[in-house]
Amino acid sequence: MKLAEFNNIDQNERCRLLMSCCFCSRWANKLSADEPFLSIQDVIEKASRCWSEMSEADILEAFSGHPIIGDVKDLEKKYGSSPMEEQSSVRLAKTRTLERLKNKNEEYLEKFGFIFIVFATGKSAEEMLGLLESRLENSREMELENGAREQSLIFTKRLRQLLEVA
Repeated sequence: MKLAEFNNIDQNERCRLLMSCCFCSRWANKLSADEPFLSIQDVIEKASRCWSEMSEADILEAFSGHPIIGDVKDLEKKYGSSPMEEQSSVRLAKTRTLERLKNKNEEYLEKFGFIFIVFATGKSAEEMLGLLESRLENSREMELENGAREQSLIFTKRLRQLLEVA
């Protein structure tokens, strides 16, 4: 979608598109209302500014829109191809790695009350497993911050994909 089209669509449709980039209704509504957008970089800067104003509840809503890292079947069933592309290295992972990802994800969810969020693009399943294991040692507050930072990377990539398609 071109930026001019994004600026001219109905606010409800713009919110729907933004929700596909970050599953946070308050963020999508706030960003959608911050038009006009002068450039893709302007959208990204406004998106980041809006994201910095989100509450814990907003952040957790965004996290709830993500598949669990490594759950290939759930990815395809719930989300189609987009997250599958982001987690494409998971398809190449060994069964043992996938089992450990599943078990560590369950441990993470139990400890923190939300799923592990990581910018998966370009990372192997083994790298994501290593990050997951190391982050299990953190406090809940630190993991909210880490997850929010990763979420920002994810929505930045998705916004670029949305708006750079000719």
